[in-house]
Amino acid sequence: MTKWIKNLLLTTLACSALPALAQPLQHQVVSTGLAHPWALAFLPEGRFLVTERPGRLRVIEADGRLNPALAGLPEVAAGGQGGLLDVLLDADFARNRTLFFCFSEPGAGGNSTALARAQLSSDRSRLEAVQVIFSARPKLASSAHFGCRIVESQTAGQPDGLLFMTLGERYTRKDDAQTLGNHHGKLIRVAKDGRVPPDNPFVSTAGALPEIWSYGHRNPQGLAVAPDGALWAHEHGPQGGDEINLIAPGRNYGWPVITYGENYGGGAIGAGLSAQAGMNQPLHYWVPSIAPSGMAFVTSSRYGSQWVGNLLVGSLKFGYLNRIELTKPFGGRVLREHKLLAGLGQRIRDVRQGPDGLIYVLTDQAQGSLIRLLPP
Repeated sequence: MTKWIKNLLLTTLACSALPALAQPLQHQVVSTGLAHPWALAFLPEGRFLVTERPGRLRVIEADGRLNPALAGLPEVAAGGQGGLLDVLLDADFARNRTLFFCFSEPGAGGNSTALARAQLSSDRSRLEAVQVIFSARPKLASSAHFGCRIVESQTAGQPDGLLFMTLGERYTRKDDAQTLGNHHGKLIRVAKDGRVPPDNPFVSTAGALPEIWSYGHRNPQGLAVAPDGALWAHEHGPQGGDEINLIAPGRNYGWPVITYGENYGGGAIGAGLSAQAGMNQPLHYWVPSIAPSGMAFVTSSRYGSQWVGNLLVGSLKFGYLNRIELTKPFGGRVLREHKLLAGLGQRIRDVRQGPDGLIYVLTDQAQGSLIRLLPP
């Protein structure tokens, strides 16, 4: 055997031993023609439920066929960043057909983020028994920073009947994020009928709104419960300073007193601080900003063992899906980041792991798509 052939065989063997993750990740367009889709939920029998920011909710069939918009939605203040935003199926949806959605709600003084519950009709054509269970206060004339991600909290690994929702500080009212008499720049926690849980951290605080769970946020558009039950969120910074935070009750996450970003066009925000006593530091931050949206943990092994426990975050600014490797257990630090789907050149608005263990994303375009990531 010549030295050249021997080296070729060794190289071939080495390449065949590479993990599957080294292979290019392929994707499949499940459905397209969606108008700025914002959020995704998984219905029984392989169907999908998708919100469109202009104010429509659609069922997509398992084969990708796009159905007409559902009837029965309340009036939506669509414009700018506002519209019909997140959607969440109740943990007992198979029995009660209940779902929750958040949207920019018009009203006296302008608009604000609202949370509603409804039932999907048996023929999947309309919403029934629609009830707004929470409206952020105060309403104001703004088309920016609604937040509006929803998750159901868990106790001992099981859904516990309580909902978390993110609320932006509405951009022009950034200082409100540091005061407890309004909902701007907050995470809230409510029961599924809108009642306030008695163990919320500010229930007994004079002048505080009792729904508040944490504060000092800018515009959180990612929220997820980790496999260990911890609550994670990410939020948009200004120019730089997008953050991933571990959320704990009653804590102050700093905006706009501390930030790793700066004003648009340059210049310090406030005193230019990035840390201050009594304010939580982010687990991770990005400079420059990636404009994060959507957030999901990978529990499936469909893409290989190295993906299990990873965090997925969409990038609106740069148009990729960020696969983030974390130290274990959760809550340690970010080890590595991987840019996926960058070749699409489309804004990634939402990311979810489906019941089949596969990863799905929505692209935020005038003709947006639902895309399935294929295992190697």
